Amino acid sequence: MSEITQLIATLKRELKRQGKTYRDVAAALKLSEPSVKRLFASEQFTLERLVEVCALLGLTLAELAQEAGQGQQRLRTLSPAQERELVSDARLLLVTVCALNHWTMAEMLQAYCLGEAECVQLLLRLDRLKLITLLPANRIRLNVARDFDWLPGGPIRQYFREQGMPEFIDSAFGRGGESLDFVHGMLTESARAKLQAELRQLRARFALLHEESLAAPLPQRRGTGLLLALREWEPAAFAQLRRAPARALPAAMPSSP
Repeated sequence: MSEITQLIATLKRELKRQGKTYRDVAAALKLSEPSVKRLFASEQFTLERLVEVCALLGLTLAELAQEAGQGQQRLRTLSPAQERELVSDARLLLVTVCALNHWTMAEMLQAYCLGEAECVQLLLRLDRLKLITLLPANRIRLNVARDFDWLPGGPIRQYFREQGMPEFIDSAFGRGGESLDFVHGMLTESARAKLQAELRQLRARFALLHEESLAAPLPQRRGTGLLLALREWEPAAFAQLRRAPARALPAAMPSSP
């Protein structure tokens, strides 16, 4: 990928993240919308045009270049020590989750009981962990890849398993848009493998919808939890009634001489 292609791809990604369209770009550049579409398609940007689009997005040209350069170096996981630091402080974890969901600092301050200086310090801790880069005017740039995830069995998953999941399940799931379904059956290994593949596809679809929703204003987005679980299982009350496996008969002893 050429450098200009990388820059244009970064511009497109940032436009989508901020919920801006080619129509917004056309208004800023005083061009028609079809002209802007041709500009992006041909990638024939002058330096002046790049600066103008960056200004629309609140970026400097240097920040755009840095963002494009880091596109291939984003975090996919944290270390166990980094995850332990996040769960050690509820406010740090809160700011982390907000940042990962593309909240601005102003939106965090409006929604939660955080002081501005305190929020900056928490964001600086995330900056030191390389999870974000804190830009001038307290703007937040995420340094995570699209497939970023918490460590399997790590401190974050353990925290939500022990504290978050009981709260999540403790609901009647009766409101509109809520559902809780449980099914049980006996499947072959082949059938289980097919079902696991479909669950992976559903998780990928959830991630895609999350990314698409980022273009909407924050008041139009709702924190949504989706719990997926699959394992071999039998209720403990049933297992207690199982017969013990038959023991193998002892080998015959040789007769005495």
